[in-house]
Amino acid sequence: MLQTNRPLTLVFLSILFFFTAIEAFAATTQLAPLKLSQDMITVIAILFLVIILFIFGDRWGVRVDMVAILMVIILPVSALMLDGANPYITGNEAISGFSSNAVISIIAVIIIGSGLDRTGVMHFAAKTIIKVAGKSESRVMAVISGTVAFLSSFMQNIGAATLFMPVVSRIGKQLKIQSSKLLMPMGFSAILGGTITLVGSSPLILLNDLMLLSNKSLKPFSLFDVTPVGLSIALCGILYFVVFNRYVLPKRQSEEKGNLMISPSIRDTYEDVCKIFELKIPDSFPEKSLLELQIKEKYQLTVVAISDSRTYHKNFAPVKEEKLSGGMDIVVAGDRDHAILLSSDFNWKLKDDIDVFAEDLSPEHTGMMEGIITPRSELIGRKMKDINFRKTYELIPVVLCREDKLLFGSIADTVLRSGDAILLFGRWESYHLVKEKNMFVFTTDVKGEVIKTEKTKVALFWLALSLALILGFNLQLSIALLIGALGMVMTRVLTIDEAYQSVDWRTIFLLAGLIPLGLAFQKTNTAEWLAASIISNLGNIPPVVFLSVVAVITSFFTLFISNVGATALLVPLAMNMAYQISPGDDSLARVSALAVALTASNTFLIPTHQVNALIMGPGGYRTMDYVRAGIGMTVLFIALTVSILYLFYLG
Repeated sequence: MLQTNRPLTLVFLSILFFFTAIEAFAATTQLAPLKLSQDMITVIAILFLVIILFIFGDRWGVRVDMVAILMVIILPVSALMLDGANPYITGNEAISGFSSNAVISIIAVIIIGSGLDRTGVMHFAAKTIIKVAGKSESRVMAVISGTVAFLSSFMQNIGAATLFMPVVSRIGKQLKIQSSKLLMPMGFSAILGGTITLVGSSPLILLNDLMLLSNKSLKPFSLFDVTPVGLSIALCGILYFVVFNRYVLPKRQSEEKGNLMISPSIRDTYEDVCKIFELKIPDSFPEKSLLELQIKEKYQLTVVAISDSRTYHKNFAPVKEEKLSGGMDIVVAGDRDHAILLSSDFNWKLKDDIDVFAEDLSPEHTGMMEGIITPRSELIGRKMKDINFRKTYELIPVVLCREDKLLFGSIADTVLRSGDAILLFGRWESYHLVKEKNMFVFTTDVKGEVIKTEKTKVALFWLALSLALILGFNLQLSIALLIGALGMVMTRVLTIDEAYQSVDWRTIFLLAGLIPLGLAFQKTNTAEWLAASIISNLGNIPPVVFLSVVAVITSFFTLFISNVGATALLVPLAMNMAYQISPGDDSLARVSALAVALTASNTFLIPTHQVNALIMGPGGYRTMDYVRAGIGMTVLFIALTVSILYLFYLG
């Protein structure tokens, strides 16, 4: 019996049905000023194919970036087959997305963000947000989203989202919050923030020029005329995620579980000692040294950090002579049962999670690694205390593995041999330093990077210069950002290889591949035909209904074509229709133009917007995740926009 490919059959039948539906719609639309052409039908069918692959592609093993690359191939090939002499899109136009201003800008902003991360700027930002929001997932989400929305009100939303991605990553790892819970609210807020001022997004920047082309007597909008609408939308968008996050945001398995501080590849070997626990010493506890308490010998626990609440001093390399007294907080590495026994014997409080050291000892900053002593290591035949290893490098030996035996005793007093394996605890920058000394060969890659705090001012200078060139000198966005990115490489904030590695190339291909689809919509007049067909059949309707229709149409078009293209197309159409509904009424025409510019940012249902595409990979999102969260956001966006426009400008 002949086997069929069900997914491909479904796609073929769906496209065939769509062809038939479009032909039927064209036949019943007598008032449309444009005639439906074969090119238009082809582009609409390709759009329908994209939607199907976006929704069901994960089940068939087709990622969204593969769909975008497919568009680069299908569009010029189909155009050539229809009319080789005059194709609706050429090969050069199909690959033009890879050199577009938006794609180059995103690459440059990612590199700038990486430079800021390497110099500790993003660490400071993450620390500040955690200080303000605490550990509450909802508060952290609200503070991040609000900050990004504010930044987007005066800079490109893709830039604000890209710069904050390292911050979100740090906060997520530190507080053990899944990235999928933070990135989508941040991304949507970046889009919403662009509606707060007239310079927050490209459609609003173009608004006055497009209005005056249609009617030079209209009063242009000022910088903050849109603020009541944009601010309301942004605040409600943040509130939407705070209230409904458990219903609309996907749950993705996080990389870190509990307080495990070790790579999965060596977890089996050290499973009994690879966790950390924080304990509170009661005020009544008498002063004693670690040597007197013999915590390591009796409980097989290693004290890795001590905090004195009286002096606010933290010690990340405690030695055996270190004194413990009442009111201190300590962190031990080892097994939970032993930590429970220790807390019981000394009447110390074992905390549910890392508290005082939450930031200092987060997986983003610290961890455990296994180091093997090589035949050429300077440690052979020596004791760690001879070189003051713990104080010099701030790395703490937790357990020594020799001939399949684990030694928990005083490792610092043990004469080391070639082949000894030592499980170490400390900060990632300390591992990098020890790695350069060739003392150990680490069995896993050293995580993190050495934070170049001495380059912080240099990194901030290049960011400030890029923003100044954009805002003050009106230099093209991509060129200004490339200057900042190249400046960071030239001044050794990061190397050129690190710059390349920081870019998520899957996102770049997704964006570059979808740009020609929007171009095809505009060149074939498909977008204009659809909009004109709908608007010309509206008839005489109330202004609030008219604004609702304009908002819905604009929201639909900006899912597939650029928001700039949708704005340029729909502002004149909406204004002309407004004058037909209310002849001589400039207020309705003016508000309809504003409705188009505002709702050109309403692109939440699928990952075609630059910001949505940017967060898709890092957040582990699928297309249906955007649909689930985007439906409510879209309805909220349109309802608020239309209501506030009607009340503020027409009521």
